Amino acid sequence: MSGVDVSVLVPAKDEAANLPLFMEQVAAAFDGSSTTFEVIVIDDGSVDDTWAVLGDLLPRYPFLVRARHRARRGIADALRTGYHAARGAVLVFYPADLQYRPEAIPRLVAPILAGEADMVTGYKQGKYDKALVSGVYNWMSRRLFDVPVHDLNSVKAYRREIMESVPLRPDWHRYMIVIAAAEGYSVSEVPVTLYPRTAGESKFGRSRIIVGTLDLLSVWFELRFGRKPLMLFGVLGALLFLAGLLTGVVALLMRFVIPPYQGFRPLLNLVEICVIVGSVFFVGGFLGEMIAVQRSETQDLRRHLSQLERESD
Repeated sequence: MSGVDVSVLVPAKDEAANLPLFMEQVAAAFDGSSTTFEVIVIDDGSVDDTWAVLGDLLPRYPFLVRARHRARRGIADALRTGYHAARGAVLVFYPADLQYRPEAIPRLVAPILAGEADMVTGYKQGKYDKALVSGVYNWMSRRLFDVPVHDLNSVKAYRREIMESVPLRPDWHRYMIVIAAAEGYSVSEVPVTLYPRTAGESKFGRSRIIVGTLDLLSVWFELRFGRKPLMLFGVLGALLFLAGLLTGVVALLMRFVIPPYQGFRPLLNLVEICVIVGSVFFVGGFLGEMIAVQRSETQDLRRHLSQLERESD
């Protein structure tokens, strides 16, 4: 299986009306370029004619590859499916809704092909829906993580090996930049124009705000304590044990020594709570350590298998 320079991964959910123009614009974007490329469209459980439209487009565009999920699994799973089917050294996440025009793809991949960056994200330009939500999300992300870009939730180009660093979690494709930067990859951005939708409907509602916030905290915890969970749970357990010990000493003094409080017992309940909860934290920390070791070994195995696959190609 021969490789290509760039693999464009395109999750598509009910995008039959947009795909013909999208493919036409991709072909125009790379026309005359020496960069070899392919476009992998992942039909993510569409209920319209997306799969049939892709079949009709295959003879016209030899660089087109199609993949399919029978049921909707989300963008993160679609990108993972595209990653396994891709042959490119550089991967590009690009939605099929034409809010981002394919003309920007060569500008996204250029710094990576030139060796100037490992990952490039688009910095949205122009007016768009949910700008306030996106602004708050990016502000929170910059507060929690040290990332040198303005926009985390946009189109992206990245080296293939970065996908090996992203946990297999729903919606965590939004945090690829954060995870890549934490792993030591260089990150940059280029401006991209965002256009209004011409067909189809947005797949994201207001519930994504809550989900996104919880995911943000989850990623922060993963990067901060994911490899050493005992650093958090062990410290909390030790502090609770210490609080229980001190409270126990005070309770004994109040029970047997200090005359006005003889017979005062409520603090004993606090001792029990501190010791029990502290024990739970310690046990959770040790279990987390064992899970972290197993996950590290699994990641090393994935990297080794990916390296063997590339060498065999």
